Amino acid sequence: MQEAATTTQPLLSRSAGNALTDTFGRRHTYLRLSLTERCNLRCTYCMPEEGVPLTPNDQLLTTNEILTLARLFVEQGVTKIRLTGGEPTVRPDLIDICSGIDQLRSQGLESIGITTNGIALKRKLPMLRSAGLDSLNISLDTMDKNMFEIMTRRRGFDNVLGSIQQALRLNFRSVKINCVVMRGINDDQVMDFVAYTQDHPITVRFIEYMPFDGNRWNKDKMIPYRELIDRIESRFGRLVKLSDDLNDTTKAYQVPGYHGKIGFITSMTDHFCGTCNRLRITADGSIKVCLFGQTEVSLRDMLRQGKDKNEVLASIGAAVQKKKRQHAVIIANRRWYSSCSDNNKRLTHTDPETGEARMVSVVDKSDTHREARAVGHILLPPTTYKLLKENEGMTKKGNVLGVAQIAGIQAAKATHQFIPLCHPLLLGYIDVKLRLARGDRVECETVVRCQGKTGVEMEALTATSMALLTVYDMCKASSKQMTIQGIRVVEKSGGKSGSWQWSDGDD
Repeated sequence: MQEAATTTQPLLSRSAGNALTDTFGRRHTYLRLSLTERCNLRCTYCMPEEGVPLTPNDQLLTTNEILTLARLFVEQGVTKIRLTGGEPTVRPDLIDICSGIDQLRSQGLESIGITTNGIALKRKLPMLRSAGLDSLNISLDTMDKNMFEIMTRRRGFDNVLGSIQQALRLNFRSVKINCVVMRGINDDQVMDFVAYTQDHPITVRFIEYMPFDGNRWNKDKMIPYRELIDRIESRFGRLVKLSDDLNDTTKAYQVPGYHGKIGFITSMTDHFCGTCNRLRITADGSIKVCLFGQTEVSLRDMLRQGKDKNEVLASIGAAVQKKKRQHAVIIANRRWYSSCSDNNKRLTHTDPETGEARMVSVVDKSDTHREARAVGHILLPPTTYKLLKENEGMTKKGNVLGVAQIAGIQAAKATHQFIPLCHPLLLGYIDVKLRLARGDRVECETVVRCQGKTGVEMEALTATSMALLTVYDMCKASSKQMTIQGIRVVEKSGGKSGSWQWSDGDD
């Protein structure tokens, strides 16, 4: 491939890496570099049998342009670069690209990976290993040779297995198999992949079937990862949940006693946008800040126009600043993923496919400090309010405010018994306060805290509601014309969504 003329210009220092931090505070340290649009397979979920139109070679990034951009991103804080495609092994200068990127380790680069179908990989592996490649993701969707030819529309199953075995022999730091699971096509192969991890120190990642141009995506083929977990555990027993790094796209598990691991990439049913640290450069040199985003900025054109490196960096920073909080794929006029809009409005307790009620999974969430505060009040007739005030909150049934406080505390602890989709929580702190207030009313404020995987808003609301209901019960002999009003959460903290406070402007 012909090289474009380049000149060496000074780059901004690594400490200036705020260009790779978006408006939501996400620091982008992972760059995916596409080397080509070409592929030697025609996988049914990826592209049509006739292939797709390809960009002319002279419009693709040259070797020097790739290395220039790689250096620029590493200078700004990128620590991991992955080479992708198409199929990157079809590019003749792959070894040179890898070797050139390896020179950036002295500037902070920590890992060089590749995502490949493995067809033409085996003979290149020793040279790639010497050139600095340390991480392999190999796409393989079946352990059956005949099914392989059906799914990829090509031969080469033995080549892929040979590449995997060679990679293990060469002691790559990370070797993973990526398997896209489709209902009625290869979901019967999942157990074979899990069994493969018994004796092989490899990670098999099951990917939820995602829509891309040309793959004729059908929601009926998509299998939620929770269903796969249930299937696997029915045969292999209880899986061990492994710890996930902050920016992991994979939920990692292991069959006890097995050498390898399994994982689930849950882009369709449980997104990981909140911790996304990935940026992408297409083969023709455009930066994409989100896999599903439509906006692209051509860095290739800027390089070929002789733009100063700092001008290029400014364009990169502008693109990163436009990255949305989360993605949403719209298919047949409906949105997929729990992330259905930029401001995170969603119905988390309804299944995105069927609309049926469901309990949100918290298995993969981390324990964090959670706190919520709820308030409410009950309006009393003047005579009832006067009775309470003159008798220091006492009625024939006892101390109204004291009993209501106890009722609220008990209700908070039993919230999951009243609200069917709430998780049982070990609450570390419950404070229910009631007081007689102006306007002939009793006000209630509840604060609930815990160290857990899910929030305590419902516990605070339940405590407040039950406390006020108890006031009603203990005062109804005097009058039943009481109104409970204004029960709401006014403040919460903790969890992925962070802190929130009530505002009259919220909708």
